[in-house]
Amino acid sequence: MEDEVSPTLAPASPQPVRVQRCSECGSDRLIRDYDTAEIVCMDCGIVIAAKLQDRGPEWRAFDDEQRAKRTRVGAPLTYTIHDKGLSTMIDWHDRDVYGKRLSPGQKAQVYRLRKWQRRIRVSDATERNLAFALSEISKIANNLSLPKNILETASVIYRKAVKERLIRGRSIQGVTAAAIYVACRQCRLPRTLEEIAQASNINKKEVGRSYRFLIKELDYTIPPLKPSQYITKFSNQLTMQGKVEEIAHKILATAKELRLTSGRGPTGIAAAASYIASVLIGERKTQREIAEIAQVTEVTIRNRYKELVERLSFNITM
Repeated sequence: MEDEVSPTLAPASPQPVRVQRCSECGSDRLIRDYDTAEIVCMDCGIVIAAKLQDRGPEWRAFDDEQRAKRTRVGAPLTYTIHDKGLSTMIDWHDRDVYGKRLSPGQKAQVYRLRKWQRRIRVSDATERNLAFALSEISKIANNLSLPKNILETASVIYRKAVKERLIRGRSIQGVTAAAIYVACRQCRLPRTLEEIAQASNINKKEVGRSYRFLIKELDYTIPPLKPSQYITKFSNQLTMQGKVEEIAHKILATAKELRLTSGRGPTGIAAAASYIASVLIGERKTQREIAEIAQVTEVTIRNRYKELVERLSFNITM
């Protein structure tokens, strides 16, 4: 939706000042939401502009000294690259800044510069470790289709482990998989150890062992996963209606009030709530289908299903 711009005269200036106004109600009380990158009218709530680009730097400075130190050009910093993305690359086009081809003598010189730049970029054992480990983290994140914040968080966790010298004596693949699992738990993204172990081609026991080791040594506090966090995941994988997901959330909220979720595994009770909601809506899924998605046994879903039906007084006709 395009913005309507109307000229108004400022009282202290003879020049006209252009003020943004809402296209629906004409109000000039607009707010810029930096979290969602939108301009919203404060009176009627319509979104006037969306997907705004933040052209400022990714860093913050609180005084002139910090601003002078952090000012630079180039791509934003990222922890997913071992040098944080600050290194330069000499390409293979063999052309100068004007696009002209280099002479044979200049080509040989640029070839030597390119070779030594590649060698110096990964200089010591720590750099080589980070370069390999961060590429493994990116590979696992791509296999699981994880968002960028999980990738950045896992990279920071692995860097802390390297700084504390916790990698010695342990496999890089096991620690990287554990770092991704810690990042998923911290960001409240429902991913199980089985999924991460399968995506990284590592034994589940090794991933769990490395996960417990990182939690202990880095002194992390991991919030417990809630059953409601698995509902959306199960609904998407089973391609069920949004109404099924809504009813499953209501079932879990009522079960939580009755203290039926305490002491139960979150995946099992979430799978049972999804099964009950699918039966109530009429979009039936078998217990075996839901058990395969939730990675629990059919007996677990059956037991949780019976508890919820008896305590919540559902009348379900099979």
